[in-house]
Amino acid sequence: MYTVDGIVYADGKQELIEVTAVRALPDYMLWVKFTNGEVKKFDFSPLLNKPVYLPLKDEEVFKSVYVDSGIPMWCEGDIDIAPERLYQDGIAVAMTA
Repeated sequence: MYTVDGIVYADGKQELIEVTAVRALPDYMLWVKFTNGEVKKFDFSPLLNKPVYLPLKDEEVFKSVYVDSGIPMWCEGDIDIAPERLYQDGIAVAMTA
């Protein structure tokens, strides 16, 4: 249990995870480095049919990924994905991937 701003939370405090670096890889994969030093690959292809991510089917748009305030983004911030999703569903890889 922990308290933040007078609010008591029952679960253990979760450390905020952010992205420090991201790189588009072939086949709609992302290479992602997190604030805790871990590096993971994330398969983005299953998300490409969701309306919000349809523009990313264009490989050039997908390759334009960048990090802003710890969040991967595309299209001048119109499209993003939560770092927690990338961390939870990503597959751990070596730093040189």
